[in-house]
Amino acid sequence: MLNAIQADITTLKVDAIVNAANSSLLGGGGVDGAIHRAAGSELLAECKILGGCPTGEAKLTKGYKLPAKFVIHTVGPVWLGGNHNEAGLLENCYTNSLKLALEHRIKTIAFPSISTGVYGYPINEAAHIAIQTCQKKLNELQSDIEITFCCFSKHDLEVYQSLLNKGIC
Repeated sequence: MLNAIQADITTLKVDAIVNAANSSLLGGGGVDGAIHRAAGSELLAECKILGGCPTGEAKLTKGYKLPAKFVIHTVGPVWLGGNHNEAGLLENCYTNSLKLALEHRIKTIAFPSISTGVYGYPINEAAHIAIQTCQKKLNELQSDIEITFCCFSKHDLEVYQSLLNKGIC
């Protein structure tokens, strides 16, 4: 099941939230900084031993002070105009995050809009990739994971809801 909401991802009571992290995994701005602040210093300590994360990959940590039991950290691509495998790398973020979710028996997961903040990925393209990739993976894996796309802005929510309502998958 896929749905979209506008909320603060750090407040969601789901099994896992996804962090749109930078490759160091040591915190930053936007969603990444908010998750690190809300989870507490233990999250940073665990991230330090992970050795970073390449673009498109994903790593799992505990949620610490978050309502979510786990945080799945994934590094989205920086938008460079669309001709540098940005779509493939963004698809990998969702695919690898869902693989980790399945491995850890996660039943509810919330994704932010990966790469659409300071990384500059256009929201329409990013949302399409997010929804299409997640639906495809759920179908392939015959999984009943409940996926929530947690949007920061009303505009982003409208984009996700429009695509979900059109049944782009």
